[in-house]
Amino acid sequence: MKKLVLMFTLILFIVSCNNDDENNRDVDIVGDWKLIEMLSDPGDGSGTYNAVDSDFVISFLDDGTFTANGDFCNMLDVSGSPSTGIYSEIESTITPELCEGSIPNWDYSFVINGDKLIIYFPCIEPCGAKYLKL
Repeated sequence: MKKLVLMFTLILFIVSCNNDDENNRDVDIVGDWKLIEMLSDPGDGSGTYNAVDSDFVISFLDDGTFTANGDFCNMLDVSGSPSTGIYSEIESTITPELCEGSIPNWDYSFVINGDKLIIYFPCIEPCGAKYLKL
């Protein structure tokens, strides 16, 4: 009887395991990513991501470089000059080149969560941007 219960439990466990590829897949950073949301936080940690209507796209190439159709250094201003830089999947950082003005060339951290790329900016309060892979 114990063997039957153990076997039934094992079968139930195997059947209940859900191979949810949509949420657990490894998404490659190489490709085009479109800005869809920006994090707004008043400084108390209660910030939320809000949808944005933007044409800002970052293209990650397989040689460790990226291009963007706007000013990456200026909080993703599409009206600015196109941006270029490098990225490291191992360190989860993006480093733009030639930031204009007084903004230094920061290493921006990123994570890939499902089919979303989240880039964090060096701000006093939390700030970031979410992208969807095209």
